Amino acid sequence: MDYTNLSQAIIRGVGGKDNVRSVVHCATRLRFKLRDTKQAQTKVLEHTDGVITVVQSGGQYQVVIGNNVADVYDNLISVGGFANDGAVPDDEEEEHMRFMDRAIDLVSSIFSPLLGVLSATGMIKGFVAMAVAFKWLSPESGTYQILNAIGDEFFYFLPIILGYTAAKKFKLDHFVGLAIGATLCYPAIVAMNSSKDTLFTLFSGTIFESSIHTTFFGIPVVMMNYTSSVIPVLLAVWFASKIQKAARKIIPDAVKTFLVPFTVLLITLPLTLLVIGPVATWTSVIISHVCLTVYNFSPVVAGLLMGGLWQIFVMFGMHWGFIPVAMTNIATQGFDPILALTFAASFAQTGVVLAITMQTKNKKTRSIGIPAVISGIFGITEPAIYGLSLPRKRPFTLSCIAAAIGGGVLGLVGSASYMMGGLGIFGIPNKLNPKTGLGWDFYGMLLAIVGALILGFVLQYLFGRKYVDNDLEEGTAEAAVTPAAPEAVGNVVLAVAGTDAAPVGAASEQPAHVRYNQATSLNSPLNGQVLPLSAVPDTVFASEAMGRGAAIEPTAGILRAPADGTVALVFPGGHAVGLNTTDGVELLMHIGMDTVNLQGKGFRVLVKKDEAVTVGQPLVEFDIEAIHAAGFSVTTPVIVTNSAHYHQVTVTDAATVTTADTLLTLV
Repeated sequence: MDYTNLSQAIIRGVGGKDNVRSVVHCATRLRFKLRDTKQAQTKVLEHTDGVITVVQSGGQYQVVIGNNVADVYDNLISVGGFANDGAVPDDEEEEHMRFMDRAIDLVSSIFSPLLGVLSATGMIKGFVAMAVAFKWLSPESGTYQILNAIGDEFFYFLPIILGYTAAKKFKLDHFVGLAIGATLCYPAIVAMNSSKDTLFTLFSGTIFESSIHTTFFGIPVVMMNYTSSVIPVLLAVWFASKIQKAARKIIPDAVKTFLVPFTVLLITLPLTLLVIGPVATWTSVIISHVCLTVYNFSPVVAGLLMGGLWQIFVMFGMHWGFIPVAMTNIATQGFDPILALTFAASFAQTGVVLAITMQTKNKKTRSIGIPAVISGIFGITEPAIYGLSLPRKRPFTLSCIAAAIGGGVLGLVGSASYMMGGLGIFGIPNKLNPKTGLGWDFYGMLLAIVGALILGFVLQYLFGRKYVDNDLEEGTAEAAVTPAAPEAVGNVVLAVAGTDAAPVGAASEQPAHVRYNQATSLNSPLNGQVLPLSAVPDTVFASEAMGRGAAIEPTAGILRAPADGTVALVFPGGHAVGLNTTDGVELLMHIGMDTVNLQGKGFRVLVKKDEAVTVGQPLVEFDIEAIHAAGFSVTTPVIVTNSAHYHQVTVTDAATVTTADTLLTLV
């Protein structure tokens, strides 16, 4: 097809060529970085033929196209005359993004890869603390020592981990980033900070009081405890990236391999220990004291605000800003009361969705609600928010009210987090004070989360009933999408849906996929657990903007053809495959979310575009463990992108499927 008109409309819609910093694409979307998003005409683009929807996230302006995005992209590059295939020039990079987008992009890029493991180790440490509090374990036992080490090591050596992720973000040699973090945690450096030999003391009587234990070429070194710290290693890696960029311009190519890191480390690390580290540590102390001062002014008011606004922060990505603050508080004070104030929010949302599930008469709403309640208990509320409460507006507002009251109770009882990690019920052990054990702050926390869940349920039951199904009551919904029995009129069949009559000619004149009352079955492309699309952590898939279908949480890493057909799309990285079946179904199978960032690592493509395939034929092999280890999920949406051609797209009732089982039935 000729996409010239569509490309021209998109370029106009994003504010013209001069407003485009860069454009790349993934399996379904054109991903723009714009100089000024205010110049974009989002509403116009959303109503442009060929554009499914528009999403703005993390500084990117994403125009969702669908299976043919690669062809549209090629045409767009040609029509727009974009240089370097839309790549970002090195001298532009992220500084042209708005400050808030740049801050969110920076923090999320550095911290998001490690949150899974940080959460897991925090849970282990929390459960070990609970075992000691209940006297199931003795702190002197070998069992405790080993389990505590498993739970504590990640946070203790956090500068090394952050050295790696920050190096990726700041475009520093990854191993140089690791070396900087390792130096800050080196035993001899740690020992210097606790040395009893004090030369003199700086800033006595202030929060910056520092004992001088050693010198570097006669210059006093203000030693700090860098284990578990956040800001010092981030600033050091950023500084090192600037030194590396300068060194690469000066040092000859023949010796760059070893002389560049030699120069970077030799300049960065002494300056880090002499200047960057102390200043960063004092900055951390100031941040912590400011947060605690605001909190101590009125813990209840702080709880009301943090609890009530937390879900909104998450929606806009602003929650990332609180993660380094919490880490800093735990590293400097031993506890964090700020994020602890948000702990009731997921339970409040779960209570509201539980009420919706009980109130609804719509089968689809109930099928979304039950899994959303279960995941909400474990702290994952995206299915609840995007699938149920937010689209209905009033229930989401009620969940924020319940979360605010829960946050106020958490502030009142002085609840705090003593380690990072754990969501939902798995976050409970992390609120246990390792020094005092079980106390009113812990029991008050339990009261707050249970109360938030009950309050959310009651508020929705009393004030949100009429917003549950809106115009989606089961009877009216089915009447709107299910055709009545066809009425024969001569050689023409009229399929009636509501008040519209759709003429359908003889079978020989119509494609199979638009014949009324003809069912088409598609096998599952994967072995695994069946999930509703609303459980997919991506608003485009979850909202069915791409089309209807289902999702699979795979248990085996082989994607197979669910029907006979032709491969319409194979993304080079292997994470997405489009298929046009012989029955006329246009299907997109997208392995994981944001797995485009893996650039093919963990995937092996077995077919090529325009290749004919048969049902059950392997299309892509992928390494589930490797993808998980890289920080990505493998939850796979299976989308009928031409859903508008079908009156019904029914998902199997089975909880799990194999590739021999039917996943979708289309009428």
